[in-house]
Amino acid sequence: MPAYLVHGVPDSPSIWEPIRRQLRRTDIVTPTLPGFGTPLPAGFGATCDEYVDWLVADIAKLGAPVDLVGHDWGSILVLRIASVRPDLVRTLAAGSGPLDLEYQWHETAVLWQTPEIGEQLMTIFGGEPAIEALIAGGVSRASATETVARIDDRMRSTILKLYRSAVNVNQRWAPDLDAVRCPALVVWPVDDPFVDRRFGARLAARIHGDLLEVDGGHWWPVAQPEKVAAALEKLWAT
Repeated sequence: MPAYLVHGVPDSPSIWEPIRRQLRRTDIVTPTLPGFGTPLPAGFGATCDEYVDWLVADIAKLGAPVDLVGHDWGSILVLRIASVRPDLVRTLAAGSGPLDLEYQWHETAVLWQTPEIGEQLMTIFGGEPAIEALIAGGVSRASATETVARIDDRMRSTILKLYRSAVNVNQRWAPDLDAVRCPALVVWPVDDPFVDRRFGARLAARIHGDLLEVDGGHWWPVAQPEKVAAALEKLWAT
């Protein structure tokens, strides 16, 4: 039963490398979400529901329940997978991406979800401004530079489609969190600039999971790999 780690936006599997270096296990799968450095499958509309379906199909190929982990958008997606396909999930760890009826999308997300304005914003999404924005969120300059170098027109278009499909995702998906029954861990930064820390505590209570609060900003896989890896190994030992 491998560990299956899902990245967020605008990241790639490389976000997990600091944590992987801390883990004792080697059976780790880090998929690349379609459109984030890889082509989109034929007919793939890059909606949140299609990403869930794509991940479910990929996990099912492994032939056993996985230790599922997600950050940012990956957090939202793994929470949904654990809700609708609990048979595929042995343990669940998620953070910096809530499903909560009280959560309101952050300012940049709202702009991306707005026709024309989102397209205009995407024309300048990249380069030094994007690097500085990632650094402000807790990413090192080296990691931010690597991430921004992968942003292309396909990723920009994919991000717009994903966010626009998810305007009401909390209202649609949050009620189903009651179906999550596996051992769970919620990792949440106390200083996340995009999601208030109270949503971490609310999520942990909702899915009856342990809460690990960390500092260092939104990108905890990079900022706090030692603490997170230790918490993951404790979860996986259950």
